Amino acid sequence: MHTYLSNSIDDERALPRLANNRLLASLSDEDQAQLADKCETVRVENGQVLSEPGQEVRYVYFPIDCLVSLLGVAEGRMTLEVGAIGREGMLGAPVVLGQELAQVRAVVQRSGRAYRMAAGDLVTEFHRMDALQRLLHRYTDQQLAQAIQIAVCSRFHVLEARLARSLLITRDRLQSEKFHLTHEFLAHALGVRRVGVTKAASALQQQKLISYSRGNIEILDSAGLEGVSCHCYEMFKDK
Repeated sequence: MHTYLSNSIDDERALPRLANNRLLASLSDEDQAQLADKCETVRVENGQVLSEPGQEVRYVYFPIDCLVSLLGVAEGRMTLEVGAIGREGMLGAPVVLGQELAQVRAVVQRSGRAYRMAAGDLVTEFHRMDALQRLLHRYTDQQLAQAIQIAVCSRFHVLEARLARSLLITRDRLQSEKFHLTHEFLAHALGVRRVGVTKAASALQQQKLISYSRGNIEILDSAGLEGVSCHCYEMFKDK
């Protein structure tokens, strides 16, 4: 069972440096302080595009309370979600490996705040900071493994199970049982037509696993939703 507690303002002030992002929080206070000098806190809005395939990566983002969806793009219009990033991760890690151009379309799925750093500054700090090197090597490996698993899932698993998996991942990233996702966004994320999303969401709703109205989703039965989700969710759980 998942229980989510949000930090109060006082709690946040008590946290060291960049600890509102779990990836950065795993670094020492000294390393966080060094990176904090290169970061600024920005607000990103729902629907905002932070990167497009083939475009130069100018900034990297470490979400605080926003959620960013990573979409693979085919022929400029067909999309498939290959990952989602919340406060557990970052957007733009491949720049430290020499990948200067974005590989995915990154779209803000929920408005909120993020730490933003110039890509060049991250590369500089990466080469100077051993702990950051180890952290980002592990993180990029994990992201690649998850993207591969989503590709396999999209090819072999039924839509209802994939939708359940996507909702559970969103729940975990946002640390909330309630969130907003439109049919259109879910269709883009799952690589299907809107009518497919409508049928799959209706099936989950009829089983009293979720309530879904005008894009407002509430997970009513987490254990039940995990039961109908494909096993791919286990790879993302509690990451």
